[in-house]
Amino acid sequence: MNPLNASAESLAAAYLADGSLPPLPQGHWIDGAECPAASGATLESLDPGLARPLAEFAAGDAEDVDRACQAAARGLAVWRRSAPGARAQVLRAMATLLRQRVGWLAVVDSLDSGKTLAEAQGDVISSARLFEYYAGHAETLEGASIPIGPDHMSWTLREPVGVTAHVIPWNYPTSTFARGIAPALAAGCSVVAKPAETSPFTALLMARWLVEAGLPPGVVNVVTGLGSTAGAALVAHPLVRHVTFTGSVPTGVRVAQAAAPQIASLTLELGGKSPLVALSDCDVEAAAEGALWAIYSNAGQVCSAGSRLVVQRAVHEPLLAALLRRTRALRVGHGLRNPDMGAIHSAQQLHRIAAMVDGARARGREVLAGGSMGADEAADTGWFYRPTILDDLPPDDPCVREEIFGPVLAVQVVDDDAQALAAANGTDYALMAGIYSRDIGRALRLARDIDAGQVTVNDYWAGGVQVPFGGNRHSGYGREKGSEGLSAYLVTKAITARIQS
Repeated sequence: MNPLNASAESLAAAYLADGSLPPLPQGHWIDGAECPAASGATLESLDPGLARPLAEFAAGDAEDVDRACQAAARGLAVWRRSAPGARAQVLRAMATLLRQRVGWLAVVDSLDSGKTLAEAQGDVISSARLFEYYAGHAETLEGASIPIGPDHMSWTLREPVGVTAHVIPWNYPTSTFARGIAPALAAGCSVVAKPAETSPFTALLMARWLVEAGLPPGVVNVVTGLGSTAGAALVAHPLVRHVTFTGSVPTGVRVAQAAAPQIASLTLELGGKSPLVALSDCDVEAAAEGALWAIYSNAGQVCSAGSRLVVQRAVHEPLLAALLRRTRALRVGHGLRNPDMGAIHSAQQLHRIAAMVDGARARGREVLAGGSMGADEAADTGWFYRPTILDDLPPDDPCVREEIFGPVLAVQVVDDDAQALAAANGTDYALMAGIYSRDIGRALRLARDIDAGQVTVNDYWAGGVQVPFGGNRHSGYGREKGSEGLSAYLVTKAITARIQS
């Protein structure tokens, strides 16, 4: 079976039947070619839905990172001089390849991350949209003329920042790769990406396809390996001029410290504890549906998940009843079976989720749904946690304040809009928020006062590739997506000339 033109369903069925899967890339992608780790070392990837080995891949170290950065520097010399139209053509060709190969890439994404096949297919399509969107931006980059007097002419150029490093998380390995690489390429930068050591394969495939789309060798490179070795070497490499990192707050702090001696700029997306606020006049059924997918999409393993439901007392009982009805109907299983909710990504993450819920139960908190491990299919022997709701938690409870990164919804009950605002802003994070209300003026006043990088009204996942994404406070800084997502990869040069009379 040729995976490039096979359907996702046929590939998934073959894998679930007997474990058969077309070969996956195993080496780094450096200077337009696959190569093993310099040390010869490898790591093993696991299928989260079955908790069994999937494939091996190269375990890179500082030597591999240096080879990739040197290749990126050579690629930069070519790519930064390319015409904007040529860049746009490559990005559009890549978008076409992604749409043609959505089945294969979605299956690999599902096996890499544990998410459902439908979610993985959505990630591939959003990745294609990112390449299309930034293809348009590649052709519209412009400077400005600055009037400073009759004897001078002054203008600005927007130039690529240089070699960029991208540390890709395990929960969205495909779309996060596209989210950073597409604008970097549109700006004329070159790239070294380091995917998570538990989800390396979609980045390796996409790097190959970019060359197929017409990208010169060396412009995009991928080094796989541990964050503590390959990742640490990459963010501290002297050739890197910008780092885009998505991950935890402690690791983000270390990334910032490592990049500081090189004076490299940073985009940090560090997670959240985002509130979905249901006001007393909300459409209860719409709010319940919004809350369901805000927390249970990708099994809650989403930086911007609506992991807190801040609900006004007047609608607490009917909203929870509507939400419980939906939650108890969710099917949990291997992502390739395309259930409502897929696997937890790793055994370590599963045990952290269970420990957080068990701690809440020990503190006397009410577990309305879930609170246990397991899938609906006996054959699915991997890492699963049932969709869980913890009701009426105080603001200082760890399940309110700490990012669980799993399918666990913390409910906070408030009496009025002032308390709702205080609860919404009551953690160290400020990534995203949602508001449900029939009164648009009331909702917009609350949206104005909530501290978050993105606020949605009456549709938690509203937005798209055009809408800037990023957080404040412990959620990081900088923005991705939209036209603002391009700015991290550009520097402004001013040129001024005296006009000789």
